[in-house]
Amino acid sequence: MLAREILGTVEVMTRMSRVVLAAVIAAAALVLAPPAAAHQPVPLGPAESSPAKGPLLVDGTISFALFADIKRGDRRGFRFRLEEGDRMAVQLLILDRPPSNEIRNARLPRVTITDPRGRKTRMIINERTEFYEPYGGTDYLYLSRVESDAITGEYRVTVSARSKRVVETVISVGYREIPGEVRYP
Repeated sequence: MLAREILGTVEVMTRMSRVVLAAVIAAAALVLAPPAAAHQPVPLGPAESSPAKGPLLVDGTISFALFADIKRGDRRGFRFRLEEGDRMAVQLLILDRPPSNEIRNARLPRVTITDPRGRKTRMIINERTEFYEPYGGTDYLYLSRVESDAITGEYRVTVSARSKRVVETVISVGYREIPGEVRYP
């Protein structure tokens, strides 16, 4: 019964933006998925144009997948917190299908992570490793991965688009597959 209601809602929303549709799918996934589901989905839309306007992942060690469909001129942002002794783990991925997987590296999204001390790390696109995500049955390409010892505090992430074409982008944060909290400003 719940699945029928969700499908009915999705059909009504087909004329709405991809970001709104992604939010409905993400909410349905959280309701229907077992507790061990991989990377909790978090949509990033035009309103989340900077880290201050974007969501806060309360515990950055918990697995989240932040989804953004972006093209040149678009910016997205979010934040996450870490404590001493944690690991900072962030991955940049795109969908492994056209047009996203056809775009040259120089035109793919630029992701910059600013640590609590203000030091910036730009994620360098240095791979195109295939990754099949079994929960959603989706093929992705890893573009970049960053991992280091954490500094206690809040990290800020900025995503900037550089392509004329829409790139279906995913920024993955964390490594622990447990439910986590997301706060919005």
